[in-house]
Amino acid sequence: MSETVLSSLKNGVRTLTLNRPERRNAMNPEMKTDLIAALRKAGADHACRVVVLCGAGEAFCAGLDLKVLAAMGQRSAGEHTVEAERIALLFRTLYECPKPTIAAVHGAAIGGGAGLAAICDFTLADPDAWFAYTEVKIGYIPALVSAYLVLQAGEKRARDLLLTGRVVGADEAYRIGLVNEVTPRGSLMDRAQDLAAILIENSPQSLRATKALLAAQSKAWLDAAIAGALMANAESRGTTDFREGVAAFLEKRKPAWASR
Repeated sequence: MSETVLSSLKNGVRTLTLNRPERRNAMNPEMKTDLIAALRKAGADHACRVVVLCGAGEAFCAGLDLKVLAAMGQRSAGEHTVEAERIALLFRTLYECPKPTIAAVHGAAIGGGAGLAAICDFTLADPDAWFAYTEVKIGYIPALVSAYLVLQAGEKRARDLLLTGRVVGADEAYRIGLVNEVTPRGSLMDRAQDLAAILIENSPQSLRATKALLAAQSKAWLDAAIAGALMANAESRGTTDFREGVAAFLEKRKPAWASR
């Protein structure tokens, strides 16, 4: 495995650290592939009882790497589909991980990064953490992440967050159910370890069965939602608004939407 995802195991806790701090852990294809592999390995490892997901540097995860997205704007429909399927597989692998998962969020969790945090079974947030689904601000659509946000927060809340693209601080994230707990400043990883220790005391078989039961209850709806999201995701990458939005962001200017 490359260094985009660091993995360590201690006392039954597998800690997966997103490791592109120079890009605020924005996800490129390599990181997504590495994280899928790391989650699968953790799920199959009998020594691993709980998975903790965190980020190196100043942020949890800034979503998809916009420099990669900008290059995708010039690629074929088939290439767009492949990349959409990769992020869909990542989200589904995390959602269906047989081990309990804990997101330890500090700093920014944006777009797909906010998606990773929400999909985990437990989401802990440092007081400085903030969440935003900003796709509409760059001419993109929050296609794949929308399905999981609806499951976790409900459709009305999802509409608010996805259509406005607004920033949500840790306290509000807790109030609206995106976060299980806001930890005291400086104690995020300690609290994640404490929670992991509580989970490890439970029956491994029961934990796996309970997670499988919950996933099965949503499977039919999620299958249909993801199928539609894959198509919408791939299509949106070829639009003029997408190309303009990403270019405007990278050039630090206001976008001039062609569809306006």
